[in-house]
Amino acid sequence: MLEGNRVSPISVRGFAVASATAVTAVGSVVGVASGSTAQPIDAEATAADSTLLADIPAGQQAQVQLASLTQQADTQAIAADVSAKKVAEESARKEAAKTAQEKKDAAEKAEQAAKEKAKAEAEAEAEVKSVKADTPSSFPVQSSYSIAQIQSMARSMVSSGQFQCFSNIVDHESSWNYQAVNASSGAYGLFQALPGSKMSSVGSDWQTNPATQIKWGLNYMDSRYGSPCEAWSFWQANHWY
Repeated sequence: MLEGNRVSPISVRGFAVASATAVTAVGSVVGVASGSTAQPIDAEATAADSTLLADIPAGQQAQVQLASLTQQADTQAIAADVSAKKVAEESARKEAAKTAQEKKDAAEKAEQAAKEKAKAEAEAEAEVKSVKADTPSSFPVQSSYSIAQIQSMARSMVSSGQFQCFSNIVDHESSWNYQAVNASSGAYGLFQALPGSKMSSVGSDWQTNPATQIKWGLNYMDSRYGSPCEAWSFWQANHWY
């Protein structure tokens, strides 16, 4: 019987049983006609299930459906978050790799530029040395020379980066006296060449021309030690060169 807008459990059960019975009867007829054995349907269980569904109010059914949709939406949102995270991580990885490669390329370029600069400076210095070392004859010949004049000659023949080391050696060997003679050994001149006649390889005026002695001393330091500063390092360790 009807109770407002709701079907009573008794009416639902009766309807379900009748329906199940009808289905069973039809199935039996079909089975016999086809030559197969029909499987009986539990009409009582079907009626019970129908009663349970009918017992759930319409409002609660809507809540169940809403909960199901909400769960589906949450699942989809989680999946979307995971996908977005993967995309972001991949993008970050690619960007980091790109940045690392750019830094590597920049470092290699800087290193190459530094090498080229050092090479150019070395070549320029070598050229200056070569030009300066070949110019003793550019100085006017005098009967005597002051220390200031001799040092000015040296500055014009020795590169600026090597001059202080060059000067240190001359200070210790002769105090810039181009006619200095070692009484015991006979070493001569600004660099105390032994014998002094070694300097004739540069010029026959080695005894009287400081420029000739400077050229010889610079050549000696470059050929034996590589530079005046390397010669000075050796002198400091051994007190001779």
